Amino acid sequence: MIIKQRAPIQYDNTLTQILTTRGVSSTDVKRYTMASLETEVNSPYAFGGELMEAALKLLIRHIKNNHQVLVVVDCDVDGNTSAALLINYLYKLFPSWVENKVDYCFHEGKQHGLNDMVESLDETNYSLVICPDSASNDTDECKFLKEDCTDVLILDHHDFDKENPYATIINNQEGYSNYPNKALSGVGVVWQFCRYIDEKLEKNYANDFLDLVAVGLVGDMMDLRQLETRALVSAGLKNFRNPYLYYMAQKNAFKLGSKITPMGAAFYIVPLLNAIQRSGTQEEKRLVFESMLDYKAFIKVPSTKRGHKPGDMERIVDQAIRTSTNVKNRQTRVQDTSLEALEKKIEKENLLNHKVLLLLLDDDNIPAEVRGLIANKFMAKYQRPCCLLSKGDDSYSGSARGCSIAGVDDFKQLCLETDDIEYAIGHPNAFGLKIPQNNIKDFIAKTDLALENMSDEAIYYVDYIFEGQNCNPQTILDIAEMNDYWGSELDEALIAINGLKVTKEMVTVYRKKDNTLKISLNNGVSIMKFGASDELCEKLTDNNTGFIEMDICGKCNSNEWNGAVTPQIFIEDYNIIDSNKYYF
Repeated sequence: MIIKQRAPIQYDNTLTQILTTRGVSSTDVKRYTMASLETEVNSPYAFGGELMEAALKLLIRHIKNNHQVLVVVDCDVDGNTSAALLINYLYKLFPSWVENKVDYCFHEGKQHGLNDMVESLDETNYSLVICPDSASNDTDECKFLKEDCTDVLILDHHDFDKENPYATIINNQEGYSNYPNKALSGVGVVWQFCRYIDEKLEKNYANDFLDLVAVGLVGDMMDLRQLETRALVSAGLKNFRNPYLYYMAQKNAFKLGSKITPMGAAFYIVPLLNAIQRSGTQEEKRLVFESMLDYKAFIKVPSTKRGHKPGDMERIVDQAIRTSTNVKNRQTRVQDTSLEALEKKIEKENLLNHKVLLLLLDDDNIPAEVRGLIANKFMAKYQRPCCLLSKGDDSYSGSARGCSIAGVDDFKQLCLETDDIEYAIGHPNAFGLKIPQNNIKDFIAKTDLALENMSDEAIYYVDYIFEGQNCNPQTILDIAEMNDYWGSELDEALIAINGLKVTKEMVTVYRKKDNTLKISLNNGVSIMKFGASDELCEKLTDNNTGFIEMDICGKCNSNEWNGAVTPQIFIEDYNIIDSNKYYF
């Protein structure tokens, strides 16, 4: 374990100290903490007034002509929330048209945009295809549809690398508009389009769907340092109104706690939706999506509950919540089986001899939908970048994950700099990667060289370092109150204690299914280790030991019991650096 302090302590205020080290200007801290829809949301006209007007006119023309319209539901959380928001909003304005003329379709796998379905659309009678959260780069597909007299409306946030004059495109990235917030995902773009419609039609419906906006932004890992993004997430997580989100939150109420935070949504809501997109059937994807539609969620359908009787009925949303859980469990079983098989491959081929754990799959035994999850697991276990790639005709492609804890903060850029890859698309440490087969050896050699100084120990970047028992209880409580802030680009604060001398009298071990270790300091701070090993517990409670000297890294928590609030540190990692035995 290596401890590094993020930055010197410059501010007495804990919140200011932590936010500024993550890129929030010290002059903006107060504004950031008070960010609201009223003060921070940009005008939809920032996309361009003429463009927004053209998009609305296109939509209204098809509605007035009672045309058939298709909404392409993209295969991630942002795509689902984007499409659900748009359809729910339009239903408030034009319920009969939506029920009778709006269809929606789903990708078979993890495809995005129009590429995998454009030819099948040639056989349909859709006059307008709407692509929320996708298709900005699908120039050829849009041209194909345009030539077939089908209009395309794109509401997207992805970067583009080629012109697309065959669709009406609302996009917040450079080249499409001067919209100031680039950390607005597809659901945010859809919401702004709905706000524009609100203004033109003198309605006030868009804000009814802020919960979908918040979950889509969190699911797409948008930068929460951006004031507008922060305001939208804060407002949306306060009040879940969408049927699926509301009942999923109810199911996970104990895990989510008294209020839903960005990290809570990321851990207990987003993965259920992602599992459906990765591992669900077409029927399961449709079921869950329809549970997000206000006008369909409460329709009763034949029950699929275990032990149901013929004729039993249940609401779509209830069936969807159960199905989401079942699919996630199914995905986990596949993941665990795959992990076991790949562990043998790692050992047999000595793959840990290289700085990047590069797993090349020559068959389809590992389902594509769990490869990103597996890459994450191996990255965390072996604390190094991991690539899980399957063989194509003349290349390998799949999921890549960087490893900040090993000091690799932008693995995508490192891969690009090798000049051996065909593409690396996505986030700096979570992206899709494709390497020509003939370049594999060069890629391994270059990444070994580039990462030759990569730490073999876990690196923890902490906000505060305390010596011995001199940790500040108030600082711990201050950090514990910041749960609403943690999220993308605002990683949770860590603190370190160096040289803590632990005696047997300071230690309590609670032995149930797993060991819970508690170290009590003189200043009222409790240091907790859940799932502590028997070896550690025995070492700290050895009657022949005077003290054990430890370095500790952990997260901050506040525990309230009988009206008393106690600062706690949850151990993430530790080193035992010295011990002193009693001699009789």
